[in-house]
Amino acid sequence: MKTFDLKGEIRDDFGKKAARAYRREGLIPCVVYGGHNEENVNFVVKNSDVRNLIYTSEIYLVNLDLGEKKMQAILREIQFHPVKDSILHIDFLHVFENVPVEIEIPIRLEGLAEGVRAGGKLSLDMRKLKVRALPAKLPEELVVNVENLGLGKSIQVGELEFEGIELLNAKNAVVCRVQLTRAAKAATKAE
Repeated sequence: MKTFDLKGEIRDDFGKKAARAYRREGLIPCVVYGGHNEENVNFVVKNSDVRNLIYTSEIYLVNLDLGEKKMQAILREIQFHPVKDSILHIDFLHVFENVPVEIEIPIRLEGLAEGVRAGGKLSLDMRKLKVRALPAKLPEELVVNVENLGLGKSIQVGELEFEGIELLNAKNAVVCRVQLTRAAKAATKAE
């Protein structure tokens, strides 16, 4: 998994008034949850520092440098302003090597499906899968081979297996499928 280095400053002021003041200065209020027997850590980061972390489809293990405190975390949730679309708040989850993490990982399809060669159209229904795994076992993406996928067939979550990773989505949820097109329907009727 890729890593992302992020510097922040621990904040002392809390509440709406303080959060608005930070945002006016170009800072984003953040919090890290999930420390063992520790309280949540509240801090602020520069808006420009998190741009490459947020506006990407990739997932990162974030190395937080908060002055005296250094920790690893993953991005849990981002709150955006409903009108301006600016970032209001970011939640991180503290990550430990021996504790499993729940996160959504992007899917990449690999290969040319049999159904596509026969005139069908490949459709990706789920762009990400929710998984539980140790941080060391988390991949950057989940690769699904679709070479044996025929016309009108689909791949469901229950059919997938990845080493060291537990899939948390519903087993009957469709990940991808090959749909019949008009040309493929006409070809099957002609046969």
